[in-house]
Amino acid sequence: MTNGTSTAAFPGARSAFERLNPIRAIGELSESRYWMYLLLLPSALLITAVVLYPTLYGIQLSFREMRLNRPDLGTDWVFFKHYARMMSDPIFWVALRNTAVWVTSSIALEFLIGLVAALALNRDLPGTKLLAVLILLPYFLPNVVAGHMWALMLDPRLGVINDVLVRVGLLEGYKAWFADPNTAMAAAIVVEAWHSFPFFTLLILAGLKGIPADLYKAADIDGAGAFSQLRLITLPMLKTIIAAAVILRVIGLVNSPDLLLILTSGGPGRSTQVLSLYAFQTAYKDFNFGYAGALSVVMFILLMVFAWGYIRLSRFNQE
Repeated sequence: MTNGTSTAAFPGARSAFERLNPIRAIGELSESRYWMYLLLLPSALLITAVVLYPTLYGIQLSFREMRLNRPDLGTDWVFFKHYARMMSDPIFWVALRNTAVWVTSSIALEFLIGLVAALALNRDLPGTKLLAVLILLPYFLPNVVAGHMWALMLDPRLGVINDVLVRVGLLEGYKAWFADPNTAMAAAIVVEAWHSFPFFTLLILAGLKGIPADLYKAADIDGAGAFSQLRLITLPMLKTIIAAAVILRVIGLVNSPDLLLILTSGGPGRSTQVLSLYAFQTAYKDFNFGYAGALSVVMFILLMVFAWGYIRLSRFNQE
């Protein structure tokens, strides 16, 4: 019996075979609205595995006892014990205050320097392309390299910056910038601003290229000066870019203690102790991963609230 005879004798078998044909099924699926979800499934699984699972694990870690140097305590659920301890922890409140100073001052200084640098590079004067490359060099340096470099330049015995300031008469003698509680945070903020202001420069410069030149020509005709053009044209047109840059830098500053770890390790005293550095030291010096997880959850919540509020405020001002 041939294949033609069998399909003619059993037409139902042929239709069933066509329905079970995988190529035909994929073709029909690609024409439906479910095809989009099928294509997104691998990405969703990857995000769940790489992002969502570690985040949820870190959150549940904050509700458990997890001290590697005290195995006798076990790993039982302690629920809000770490958060209750946090409310009465004086170091937490000092770190929270220092985090606000560290982030606010660094962002303000980085933005101002980045804005000035971007406005200068946007003029297309001779040598600006070379200057743009030189400006980006600090941002290319790893935090470890930048931190050790500045620690040497501000060294109280051999630092070149101290030597220059003494020679020009601004200092009477060499100063231990990172050993003085009154100057340690300010010196660290200057180092951070030097290292990261090119981030603002890049984004603001890209935004300046998209502003129509006709707006500035019309402003010149109306008699608006450079400051008025900056206030009425440039900054309003850059609101979206500035908002994105500020949010990204705030997240980076809150979550990255490496520069402060290299320069001061949170000292002298607690003058440069921030939340991320406190969580790091709690986890890897005290081996208290449960309490460190609670500190990380608090930082996560603060960042979420800040991002939501800043975006809402930016939209309100734009409207």
